[in-house]
Amino acid sequence: MGWLNKIFKGSVNRVSRGHYDGNWHEGNSPDHIKGAYDESDNEDMDRAIALSLAEGDPNKGKAVEPDYSLEEDEQLARALQESLNTESPPRQHIPVANVPSESITTREPPQPVFPSSGYRTCAGCKNPIGHGRFLSCMDAVWHPQCFRCFACNKPISEYEFAMHEDQPYHKSCYKDFFHPKCDVCKNFIPTNKNGLIEYRAHPFWMQKYCPSHEDDGTPRCCSCERMEPTDIKYITLDDGRKLCLECLTSATMDSPECQHLYMDIQEFFEGLNMKVEQQVPLLLVERQALNEALEAEKSGHHLPETRGLCLSEEQIVRTILRRPTIGPGNRIMDMITGPYKLVRRCEVTAILILYGLPRLQTGSILAHEMMHAYLRLKGYRSLSPQVEEGICQVLSHMWLESEIIAGATSNAASTSAASSSSSSSTATSSKKGAKTEFEKKLGAFIKNQIETDSSVEYGDGFRVGNRAVERYGLRSTLDHMKITGSFPI
Repeated sequence: MGWLNKIFKGSVNRVSRGHYDGNWHEGNSPDHIKGAYDESDNEDMDRAIALSLAEGDPNKGKAVEPDYSLEEDEQLARALQESLNTESPPRQHIPVANVPSESITTREPPQPVFPSSGYRTCAGCKNPIGHGRFLSCMDAVWHPQCFRCFACNKPISEYEFAMHEDQPYHKSCYKDFFHPKCDVCKNFIPTNKNGLIEYRAHPFWMQKYCPSHEDDGTPRCCSCERMEPTDIKYITLDDGRKLCLECLTSATMDSPECQHLYMDIQEFFEGLNMKVEQQVPLLLVERQALNEALEAEKSGHHLPETRGLCLSEEQIVRTILRRPTIGPGNRIMDMITGPYKLVRRCEVTAILILYGLPRLQTGSILAHEMMHAYLRLKGYRSLSPQVEEGICQVLSHMWLESEIIAGATSNAASTSAASSSSSSSTATSSKKGAKTEFEKKLGAFIKNQIETDSSVEYGDGFRVGNRAVERYGLRSTLDHMKITGSFPI
């Protein structure tokens, strides 16, 4: 599952300032722009101002002081009158770092009204500008106190401002409202070397974060893969894995606790007429014990990070006997483990599952390993890794659908196997009850992981196997696999 990159390119708008004293004078007057020109160019600049105004461009030139001669005033007035009769130029956007351009529309606001008397109307209060200062921006003129930020409703006095849906904003207000923040460090996502806003996002959860967090050691939850925010402390398991607080609420922590889920999976298989007759031990183990068992196993096809294992060899495995507690610093403590000797009575000696994962994830792994056990016990020989892992992923996916979409175990599951103790039945039914919104989302995430897996054995195998089951049904697909060792086409 690939992570997403997002880049924003921003822009701002500029204010042209002026005043009215019987004649209209307008232009841009920030100090940093005036200082960019040499004093010897003043006369050329004056001529350029008049020419730019005659061409109808309010974004060129500089402020005009009220000490011009009468002849100059008359010439400037004529130039301004000509500019008013021409079409207003389009608004310009200048790239900056803090304003995403995709949030800025290109629609033009309504054209300002120019009364026949020669007075110009403020686009804010709709009254004549009158004598005094005014602002020219957004293809209109404004009293300085009328040109206000849409967010804080305070006048915009800066030379540059931001736009969103044809509404003006202070650059600082726009940043607070629209500049993306990192979901990990909670700061504004910084710009890259090109002045663009760039961030990463998880393809399922859409958790946004600064690119730097991929290399600064920020931990991820071992179940849902979300990064640990700075204001929330994840649980640290004894093998170094991190577990978020939402996944912790339904985490399966020891072998006795996992037995209720094991019964649920067995009922699911019985409902599909795939009952596993042999009693295969189920053990919840630590990562180290799982890796040691994997090395001792002579065959098998496994993901880079193994979370479950169907064993066929006799060996001694250390299993978790009692649910650990959470100590200072949100660290797991008081882990009690004990040896468990596996005896080969059939083709399968045990199923091992990594502890500390949420119930839905533990169940999906268990359903996968149960299918491995079923294939071995029922005599499915010489299956290719793609076919065996693919059909096991199909069963894992089917169980998740029965839990999330149907709300409980499959409707086809037999109720005859529910003859356990009343305490076990109560615990099982409570686990199979209504799911929280996060559990539903987590179930959809695990399903999405199966569906989008890019590996040949697990990903391609699932997609080919799932198409076969959808077309021919599970039983016909299994019968074809037993005879040919491949999926029906």
